[in-house]
Order: sequence, then structure tokens, then C-alpha cells
Amino acid sequence: MDWAALGLNALLTLGVTLAVFTATWLLALRLGRHSVVDVVWGSGFVVVALVSLLAAQAGGHGDLGRWLLTLGLTAAWGLRLAVHIGVRNGSREDPRYVDILARATGSPAAHVYRRVYLPQAAVLWFVSLPLQVAAYQEGPLWSGASLAVTVLAIVVWAVGLYFEAVGDWQLERFKADPANAGLVNDRGLWRYTRHPNYFGDATVWWGLWLLTATHWSGWVFVLCPIAMTLNLVKGSGAAMTERRMASSRPGFAEYVARTSGFVPLPPRTETPNGAAR
Repeated sequence: MDWAALGLNALLTLGVTLAVFTATWLLALRLGRHSVVDVVWGSGFVVVALVSLLAAQAGGHGDLGRWLLTLGLTAAWGLRLAVHIGVRNGSREDPRYVDILARATGSPAAHVYRRVYLPQAAVLWFVSLPLQVAAYQEGPLWSGASLAVTVLAIVVWAVGLYFEAVGDWQLERFKADPANAGLVNDRGLWRYTRHPNYFGDATVWWGLWLLTATHWSGWVFVLCPIAMTLNLVKGSGAAMTERRMASSRPGFAEYVARTSGFVPLPPRTETPNGAAR
């Protein structure tokens, strides 16, 4: 792999990522709502993947089959997520951004740019590094030991997409029923994990990283899926959602006691004294 070319690609995608999020910020100011940035999150990875593919192919680097597969899997995940969030949010503002703007000192526009757009741009660029590496790795995916790793990567990605897409669909169906207002969803995949969508998201990124693991250069960037997983568990994903749910959903403590926090597991049963085991 040409590390110098990969470095130049990383600089190129960093500039593209900053430009995408800055343009989204300007659009959000015009629309009067910052929830639009959530739509750009998934599609932003697709942009980085496409830019890296075009740059690598223009320079004569990498294996086209590897990158077409990586681009296809990234696009299937990212565009589904963008459409889902766009439909879910509609024209409403996300309460998270309302809270951030309420704490602004000085210019609210500059405050939200520093607190929301720049961090999201940095995380997206870092997590996307395996996608960029895949554009510059040489060698076919479908021969020798590479074949087994490639098949495993696709299987892991597919499991992740299933949990994320089905979890989102089940939650939207649950919320659409007026009889469930104020209740905690513990049906379907939500019976086995409190966050099937976030678990699926993390699993997708482990699958995409595995596409690079047939060569030692991919292992250099194993921190990228780790960072994505930690962000979904401890950062803006599960932890933030649970803080909001704990204060607004009766029965949430009982749901937490019997249901796995992230990795899907059989629900714990309750003992006669009410404790879960």
C-alpha cells in the first residue's frame, strides 16, 4: 500500500468532511433547526468513501473490487440511516440541540458549530479511516485467506444492518400506536437489548473494518471501530438516550434490570423479591 498516497487522501477527505459539515451548518441556520445534521451523518460516510475511491483510482492505487464492495456496503448503511432519520425528524428540532443552544454563551450559531458540527466532523473522519485504507490496499478479496475474512466481514455487516434497521422499524411501529404513549418498548429485538439500533450500528462498522483486516495495514486502524463503539455506548448514543428515558418513562428502571444494555442477550428473569437474575 502506498502510505504517502493514503496520507494525501486523508488530508483531502478531512477538507471534504469539514466542507460538508460547514455547509450543513449554514443550511441549518437558514432552516432554523440543527436536526438536519443527523441526516448528513450517515450520508457523510458515503461521501468520504466515494471521494477516496475516485482519488485512489485516479492515482492507480488499490483494488477496484475491494473498493466497490466497501462503497456498496457503506452506501447501503449510510443512505438507509439518512432516509430513516430524515423521515423520523421531519421538520422538528432535536431536543439535544435545543439544550445545547440554551447553554450558549456569546453567539449561538458559533456555539453550536463548535459543540455539534466540528466534533461530528472529527468523529466521522476518524471512524472513516478504514474506508480510506480499503481504497489503497492492493490484492484481491476473493482468494486464499482473504476470502474467509471477506465473507466474515459481509456477515458481520449484515447482522449489524439487520439489528439497526429492524430495531428502528420496530421502535417506530411501537411509537405510532397511541396505546404505547409513555411506555417502554420491550418487544422484538428490544426484548434482548435496550439499544438494538446502536448495537447494529457498531456491528456494521466492525464489518467494514474487517474488509481491511486481510492486510496488516488494516490492523493499524482498529481504533476506529473501537471509537465508534465507545461513542455509541458511552457518548452520544446509548448513555444519552438512557439519561433521557430514565426521567421520562415509567417502568424504565425495571426494563434496565431485565434487559442487556448493548449486546443482545436473553432477558433476565425476576426472583420472587422482584430482583432480576
